[in-house]
Amino acid sequence: MPAPFESYRAEFPVLKEQLYLNHAGVAPTSLRAAAAVKAWMDDVVNHGVLNERSWEAHSEKVRGLAARIIGASPEEVAFVRNTSHGLGLVAEGLDWRPGDEVAVATSIEYPSNVYPWQHLKARGVEVREIPAPDGGVTLEAVASVLTPRTRLVAVSSVQFATGHRTDLDALGELCERSGVLLCVDGIQSVGCIPVDVKKSRAHFLSADSHKWMLGISGIGFLYVAKDVLPRVRPALVGWRSTTDAWNFNRSHFELRPDAAKFEEGSAAYPGIYALGAALELLLEVGPDAIGARIGELLGRLDSGLRDLGCDVGPSPKDRAGILTFLPPGANVRALSAYLSEQKVSHSVRRGRIRLSPHFYNTHEEMDRLVDLVRAYRPG
Repeated sequence: MPAPFESYRAEFPVLKEQLYLNHAGVAPTSLRAAAAVKAWMDDVVNHGVLNERSWEAHSEKVRGLAARIIGASPEEVAFVRNTSHGLGLVAEGLDWRPGDEVAVATSIEYPSNVYPWQHLKARGVEVREIPAPDGGVTLEAVASVLTPRTRLVAVSSVQFATGHRTDLDALGELCERSGVLLCVDGIQSVGCIPVDVKKSRAHFLSADSHKWMLGISGIGFLYVAKDVLPRVRPALVGWRSTTDAWNFNRSHFELRPDAAKFEEGSAAYPGIYALGAALELLLEVGPDAIGARIGELLGRLDSGLRDLGCDVGPSPKDRAGILTFLPPGANVRALSAYLSEQKVSHSVRRGRIRLSPHFYNTHEEMDRLVDLVRAYRPG
């Protein structure tokens, strides 16, 4: 039987200091992730490059864990620096032609999933706006902007500001019928809710580890579906991109056939080790259990905040790990400052307070947040 959620709280010493409800921003990492990085550092300090082959073997193990948590195969996964890096590799790697179109909800997307596509305008690519009046991307909205020239739909699995969850399964089916590629910014879903790129028919997914995956900044992964891998040209190449990477005695430029062709140079071993420990923890708890637990916590917050007269969103059917609210008649900036004084880690996005608990948070902590909002007196 899996361990009780609360038993993992000891992995996160930050909980002794703060009520941490900001996993959609920057999450705390765990003791086991820190220990993994230290173990690698100790190895380098004491042995130099002696154990490099074991670092490589461990990196391949972590690649497998990354593939497992999104339902992919290891050869479809590349390590990247961050979500922007992965999305940029997709944007710059496809064979665009003048007049091609990309559909993006630029009005609500995080810049990581806007700028790589806008950068293509210099190559004659048109960015078509997906309407999102209610703060989310819907199937109907995407269908309304598709044309015979649309080559790719770029969407976040969960919108960072509103918390609205995209129905990726339905969207993937629409894109497949329309002959359109589907690219997903997955940073607000991987580690928070179950993700299955095959079920969703996604062609690409990029995600950094420093949010819901409970890793650290500077490391993430990019998924590229096997059937489209040959169509994506690496924007950067180096010794590691090739089939005979470890043979430094000859020049033999032949790109790898798998997603590792996007890894042009030396590996970011500290980040990979941290990512591996973080993924092991998430898989140990279980993505289904994590998603259900976060849903329970958000439900408790939703009920308590509504009882205070707060405007709460998104609706339960449309959310994943994010809840936003507006207090009745209160200044959001002032309330945010008060919560910060009370050591509540949270964010303000587009004029609303954003809360994002993880599986190790407790019902009592949700009640404490509600109590703090109740006790707040402006001025």
